[in-house]
Amino acid sequence: MMSSAPFSAAEIASEGIKPAEYEEICRRLGRHPNKAELGMFGVMWSEHCCYKNSRSLLKNFPTTGKRVLVGPGENAGVVDLGDGIRLAFKIESHNHPSAVEPFQGAATGVGGILRDIFTMGARPIAVLNSLRFGSLDDAKTRRLFSGVVSGISHYGNCVGVPTVGGEVYFDRAYSGNPLVNAMALGLMETPEIVKSGAKGIGNPVLYVGSTTGRDGMGGASFASAELSAESIDDRPAVQVGDPFLEKSLIEACLEAFKTGAVVAAQDMGAAGLTCSTAEMAAKGGVGILLDLDKIPARETGMVPYEYLLSESQERMLFVAEKGREQELIDIFHRWELQAVVAGEVIAESIVRIMFKGEIAAELPATALSDDTPIYEHKLLETPPEYAQKAWAWKPESLPKASYAGIDGLSWNQVLLKLLDTPTIASKRWVYRQYDHQVQNNTVIFPGGADAAVIRVRALASATEKATFDHPATLRGVAATTDCNPRYVYLNPLEGAKMAVAEAARNLSCVGAEPIAVTDNLNFGSPEKPIGYWQLANACTGISMACREFDTPVTGGNVSLYNETLDDEGNPTPIYPTPVIGMVGMVEDVSKTVGQGFKSVGDRIYLLGLPSGTHSSAISFGGSEYLMAIQNLVAGQPPVVNFEVERSVQSACREGIRRGWIKSAHDSAEGGLATAIAESCIGGNLGATVELISAENCLDYALFAEGGARIVASVAPENQQAWETYLNGSLKGHWECIGTVEGNALTIAVQNQSVITVTVAEMTESWGEAIDRRMAV
Repeated sequence: MMSSAPFSAAEIASEGIKPAEYEEICRRLGRHPNKAELGMFGVMWSEHCCYKNSRSLLKNFPTTGKRVLVGPGENAGVVDLGDGIRLAFKIESHNHPSAVEPFQGAATGVGGILRDIFTMGARPIAVLNSLRFGSLDDAKTRRLFSGVVSGISHYGNCVGVPTVGGEVYFDRAYSGNPLVNAMALGLMETPEIVKSGAKGIGNPVLYVGSTTGRDGMGGASFASAELSAESIDDRPAVQVGDPFLEKSLIEACLEAFKTGAVVAAQDMGAAGLTCSTAEMAAKGGVGILLDLDKIPARETGMVPYEYLLSESQERMLFVAEKGREQELIDIFHRWELQAVVAGEVIAESIVRIMFKGEIAAELPATALSDDTPIYEHKLLETPPEYAQKAWAWKPESLPKASYAGIDGLSWNQVLLKLLDTPTIASKRWVYRQYDHQVQNNTVIFPGGADAAVIRVRALASATEKATFDHPATLRGVAATTDCNPRYVYLNPLEGAKMAVAEAARNLSCVGAEPIAVTDNLNFGSPEKPIGYWQLANACTGISMACREFDTPVTGGNVSLYNETLDDEGNPTPIYPTPVIGMVGMVEDVSKTVGQGFKSVGDRIYLLGLPSGTHSSAISFGGSEYLMAIQNLVAGQPPVVNFEVERSVQSACREGIRRGWIKSAHDSAEGGLATAIAESCIGGNLGATVELISAENCLDYALFAEGGARIVASVAPENQQAWETYLNGSLKGHWECIGTVEGNALTIAVQNQSVITVTVAEMTESWGEAIDRRMAV
């Protein structure tokens, strides 16, 4: 019979371990763990590391495709762009650290995602981010917002990787728990993709990069718990980054990988040394012996528990070919980085940690990495009460609309109010802090289009010297992050499908073919019936949509327990937010378009469901209009029609490829009128538009969302060829709605003008909305 536990129930719980999990640990070991081992299980069995509540859902994602070279399970996914170009990409969250220490939380989120990219042997070429905050009317939100943006800009600007795009939403659902998701892209520079599975018994294990301190202690467990008023005391669980050291680490690692002497590599992110040793051993089917006395420390008196759980940044673990370790050490020393042989690969599949000549921890590698607890939760048989109540809402309950306006507001006022909404408004306050031109490959600047476009420069062949004017390839990559969290809150299945559809639509609006996805699942507690219902249905929606668009999932991140505890301990979860990071292939970067109208006289087209359509695919449910005018989140979100989406997106890409389309912008938050207004603002040109609608449905025609819609402009000389093409490929799903002209947007319905607003007025409302609020 086993002796009583050497830890109190509180000590076990403080490591994030449930009583039943502790019993399972003892059963597997045949003994009680020591303090260091308990901590190792705590971080590795956290949701952040082992996905114990979500793994059964993630296995349903499509993960293979004709362009997928590396799928889930490695540090990042890799896809083939053609011409010998391979793209690594991944998205990850740093939500909880950013809520406690916004600057360092966000900065180290960028640092971590960049390490995932260059650990594969790829040079980082771009960063995007997907951010969620509470209302900017709240001083705390303004502080968090400012700190996060400063942290992202500091790290990205200093490390020399452009921040080229992303999204920012504001909603009170995120007041206590902001979301900070960072996505990075990189081009493979090594002939072989560097994997993380250790191999070669007797091969040395190298620790490289920065020193190890006490910062970031237990960050993985911290990221897997609810936030409370006491979370500020968890500042030590927030890592501290050094972007200049990471820049040296990028160069040293890529140089080391090119020698062929690196057998495997793993960055030290969540759970630090514990995670890197366990995952490398488990993936390779071998064991790792690590001596903590060899680890370069920046603080004195550290004990095994601290070494193993530290999340000090800018550190890596390598397995090297035996006999070539000094070759690698010399490279890192030349870059003024730490590099030591700290252990070796062993045959027995265990992680054995030595400290002061004694065994400090010894655990089965798979118990920490692969063979972790998996929890199956029961799915609600009927939708929860909040959803059923929201679905019962009907548009007929809205105030009566007329040509003059609605509820005492003119349509001009409604449009300007929507443009002033921070979620819709210009994000210039954010991206002007980012260096988006470093590396000189950014084709479309932030705010200029629905997706970022980056030139990819393949290595020139021996017979052809590439120059800036004559590159080895004209290929580019487009990237976007998307998710409307209100849609997912109201209907997780449809909302998640729409997130994928909108990401694909945004890529199509710049002329890119969607090819693959990385996802970041930000949810509340899966242990609660509503939380699991949201998570499970959203995963189903993502899986369905990715199959429909042939965009396999190559990896991602799960961030659960995004809840804020009040003083009484009552949790308030965020809106379920499954962020979709999608990449697309651009055959020729000279044939891409932005969202702003280009020339007076160009014809304006609506691709998708025409303006007079009434359909479940076009809805007020979860719309910005409903929130801005009625302060209401209700209804069913738009239903995705995959056939129409694919046809519309294909037509848009073809129109751009043939040079017909001069601008393209998807109709999303704020509906059709808002999309047209944004195209006017983007080109500093007015437009005259005619829509179809009954008088009592004016608001539906102007501001309802969905419909697989894209607003595109075409030069008059190409009108006939373009419309001939549309009649053959998109019959019934297109409409010529107006002309680019003047200095104002005029929208008429049934020949009666309902909106006339100057471009200057729209630009002021839209362009200064966030600046005004941050100046308070």
